[in-house]
Amino acid sequence: MRTDARRHHDPQVRGFASDNYAGAHPEVLAAIALANGGHQVAYGEDDYTGHLQRVMHSHFGPTAEAFPVFNGTGANVVALQALTDRWGAVICAESAHINVDEGGAPERMGGLKLLTVPTPDGKLTPELIDRQAYGWDDEHRAMPQVVSITQNTELGTVYTPDEIRAICDHAHERGMKVHLDGARMANAAASLDVPMRTFTNTVGVDVLSFGGTKNGALFGEAVVVLNPDAVRAMKHLRKLSMQLASKMRFVSVQLEALLAKDLWLRNARHANAMAQRLAEGVRAIDGVEILYPVQANAVFARLPHAVSERLQKRFRFYFWDETAGDVRWMCAFDTREDDVDAFLQALKEEMAR
Repeated sequence: MRTDARRHHDPQVRGFASDNYAGAHPEVLAAIALANGGHQVAYGEDDYTGHLQRVMHSHFGPTAEAFPVFNGTGANVVALQALTDRWGAVICAESAHINVDEGGAPERMGGLKLLTVPTPDGKLTPELIDRQAYGWDDEHRAMPQVVSITQNTELGTVYTPDEIRAICDHAHERGMKVHLDGARMANAAASLDVPMRTFTNTVGVDVLSFGGTKNGALFGEAVVVLNPDAVRAMKHLRKLSMQLASKMRFVSVQLEALLAKDLWLRNARHANAMAQRLAEGVRAIDGVEILYPVQANAVFARLPHAVSERLQKRFRFYFWDETAGDVRWMCAFDTREDDVDAFLQALKEEMAR
């Protein structure tokens, strides 16, 4: 088959800016090719989306229903709309992705009010939730209806199942529902060494945003409804939010490729292991401080600003708080030991200058 496409990048170059920088896993690409050819019913009535439901049942129980979408922001906005009324609000950590990294989409596109809480490590607790969980009968205040947590958090920390159970129990006692942003939930499961159901439907999460892109998919996530009584009009909201894929089989088959066996876990374990390797090397370098526990595939560090600027010319990564000199280094399913070691060597050289 002839193609006029050309490669425009060096596939040997890897950085530490984001797990979104990684390409698609070869097994996912093979699954897309397998789903190609012939005609399949559009808009989710295809055989691949039907089979995905059965795969999701094996991970999240028989009541789970998956609604594939294009991206993580779309998954979060659709999920939160399905859990709230027009006058509703969502309690989340101040550092949550829905608050700081989604361009205001929950507010502007979803019409939601976010009630944020500062946290020391990105994790909510029942006590922190209560800072915003009040005023249900006050017409002057947006009504708290949902608690949204991120697993693992934007700071790379991981909730234990007991911590999420306490949040769910606390929220439900107050008439609120619980959403879990699971863009990197595979990394959390790998870190905890437990099935994903252990910290989702088993402990009371109502709806989750399941992430595929950061764990080896080409594109595509899913809203997974764990408690059918908690949501309304999911199909209509997905369409209204411009997240209904006509050729949905190509989203669904990627999630199937990740979840049907253990690819999701292999990818997550590898990314986590590379982050641990990176953290161990960083701890041996004087003048570099690791800011949070390294529990998944992220390392947050503080080092001299000038060193980071020089190092960024050799490896891609982002400042997290440029004023403080804080940076974030991310590992992905395709990060190699050689990549980590080369980065550590470059960091040592720049720190010594």
